[in-house]
Amino acid sequence: MAATTPAPPAAARRGLAARLPAFPWDALTAAKQRAAAHADGIVDLSVGTPVDPTPASVQAALAEAADRPGYPTTIGTPALREALVDFVRRHRGAPAELDVDGVLPTVGSKELVAHLPFQLGIGPGEIVAFPAIAYPTYDMGARFVGADALPLDLADLASRGDDALPDPSAASRIRLLWLNSPSNPTGEVLAAEQMAAIVAWARARGIIVASDECYALLPWTVDEVPSVLDPRVNAGSLADVLCVYSLSKQSNLAGYRAAFVAGDPALVGELLAVRKQAGMMLPAPIQEAMTVALGDDAAVAAQREVYRCRREVLEPALRAAGGTIHGSQAGLYLWTGFGEEAMTTVDRLADLGILVAPGMFYGEGGGDVVRVALTATDERITAAARRLARP
Repeated sequence: MAATTPAPPAAARRGLAARLPAFPWDALTAAKQRAAAHADGIVDLSVGTPVDPTPASVQAALAEAADRPGYPTTIGTPALREALVDFVRRHRGAPAELDVDGVLPTVGSKELVAHLPFQLGIGPGEIVAFPAIAYPTYDMGARFVGADALPLDLADLASRGDDALPDPSAASRIRLLWLNSPSNPTGEVLAAEQMAAIVAWARARGIIVASDECYALLPWTVDEVPSVLDPRVNAGSLADVLCVYSLSKQSNLAGYRAAFVAGDPALVGELLAVRKQAGMMLPAPIQEAMTVALGDDAAVAAQREVYRCRREVLEPALRAAGGTIHGSQAGLYLWTGFGEEAMTTVDRLADLGILVAPGMFYGEGGGDVVRVALTATDERITAAARRLARP
């Protein structure tokens, strides 16, 4: 009888999953249970999940496109691609020369953030850099391909270049640099001059710059939120720059997974080639609905007003309760410190029936700050403000 090779132990078979950290939100289970026990129910401000209706125009477009028995295309319908070009020209400062070859729909933006290093061919020995306090998926994208992750202070990078790196020699190994403005979680916005300095620094070293701008149409205390597509930022060239954008927040389309990438046509072409092979296609009805959403500026403006009103209720309540608001110039979050460790704040607010996210979920610099989302109903935001006033 031929000898059989014993199966590898379960730990060895886990592969990639065994190298990943624990999912951070699992650490909030106890606090969430305590908050849910409040007599008036939980106010969950821990996750930025939209709660308001999807625009009627988008719902109608989705219903009308329900009968789509054939496969969709990865590249998107001609109408969707034209709508994407029009959107980035109107709202992200893209130049007239950006055309349909420089845009590509994606199945949500988190998917692209997580897989961009893979789709660009980045691997072990190379570096993916991103903001020091940031959405955890930038780090996950590096881990997925075995690359090194490098958190950076982007404002420091803009002003000091190589001197902002822990090891200046690391610049030669950075293949991808993520920007995130407005930031999730801090809400900070990079000025056009800062972004331009970062792009120039990266280009001189052959580094691709990807800018996650999905909160850009939700400014509060700034006059503008510049884009990497803006000639003021990219010196009139789209080479080696990508803008990643999502309609989840501005149009309440989180459940639709409607997002896109725009920028350097050569890079977009590389992504298209990989994504076609992998079958990464936005469903055809969603493509039709997304086309309508991209042109419905009135719905976006109305949703921004909803968030403005919620912010005007919640921000003073947090301050009156002893909180200090940091950053939070744009986006859906109030980055708030109470002069104590973040988990202490989480537990204390959970006793009031309010659930927030501790800042350490987003990096070591967030240990004494919490992220407070505006994505709850008007009634729940009012309830939170009332509880903060009477702890």
